[in-house]
Amino acid sequence: MTDATDFVELARIWRGPAVESVHSGAVVVTNIDGRLVGCWGDAGTVTFPRSSLKPFQAIGLIESGAADALGLSDEHIAMACASHGAEPFQVALVQDWLGRLGLDESALVCDAALPRAQGDIVAACQAGGPSRIFHNCSGKHCGFLSVAKQLGAGLDYANPANPAQQLYMDVLSEYLGRDARKLPMGYDHCGLPAAAVPMRDMATAMARLAVGWSANSARRAAAKRVVRAMTNHPDHLSGMDAATSRLVRAAKGKVVLKGGAEGYLLAAAPERGLGFAIKVADGGSRVKWGVLARMLGHYDVMPEAEAEALIQLVEPPVPNSNGAGGNRTEIV
Repeated sequence: MTDATDFVELARIWRGPAVESVHSGAVVVTNIDGRLVGCWGDAGTVTFPRSSLKPFQAIGLIESGAADALGLSDEHIAMACASHGAEPFQVALVQDWLGRLGLDESALVCDAALPRAQGDIVAACQAGGPSRIFHNCSGKHCGFLSVAKQLGAGLDYANPANPAQQLYMDVLSEYLGRDARKLPMGYDHCGLPAAAVPMRDMATAMARLAVGWSANSARRAAAKRVVRAMTNHPDHLSGMDAATSRLVRAAKGKVVLKGGAEGYLLAAAPERGLGFAIKVADGGSRVKWGVLARMLGHYDVMPEAEAEALIQLVEPPVPNSNGAGGNRTEIV
């Protein structure tokens, strides 16, 4: 799949006067035609985008007619794209969605989990403990469940042969420009199939998604609605004032993005027609946001000075337990 030669140094973590950690990875920038605009590392690196694929999975929710049949709002659509922290407003949306389906959490394939924030964990434990609704992928699972039900396909939506999964494969194939069914496949942590994709193809797919590109008019409309939901409701994608929200708001709607596990990040600048795929080799997530901010300045998506200030906003120094010292991130 990949080896060390695929990656270059992306960032250093300093503690006082010395480097404490170094993060390597790859960054690939393309346009909607698939032309390579910029590359750090190997553009052909094949790896798992993980949750960065959720916007493509959400397209079928709209294209199939399931979203309209259930009367889903753009907030629900954003939750279908989310890797959420089970904050109260996110939990309420998932509960509402299951109610519209006439189902309970037992219909979700993802396992029971606890929220992300300490206060929410305490509240959840006091209220009964882990729940599938709290799983960070529960919105995505509601999406697939909705499509399967809309298509009369049964509720076994995790089965790769289910029409809901096949519709997603059709969508991903068009945006990648290759047959997604022939990609290396594994399973995501939430239990659904996960494709490994060359980073160049993934950057191109994201650039296309962001501009509503498709030969299918219904798919074009669906893509535009997904992008609108993500940019208008960035807190839903992760949590209130998370790095995702800070980046989207600082870019003033000029960027759509979705992070994935193990240091993956997809983004696009629709006005520039550019897509960005970022992978941190060690699977850590603490520098990928700063790398994207640097790219936004480098490619004039936002003024360079604002992009550099954004790096400090999304990769702030981490103080020690007394509120002093600690470490800081340098994007190289």
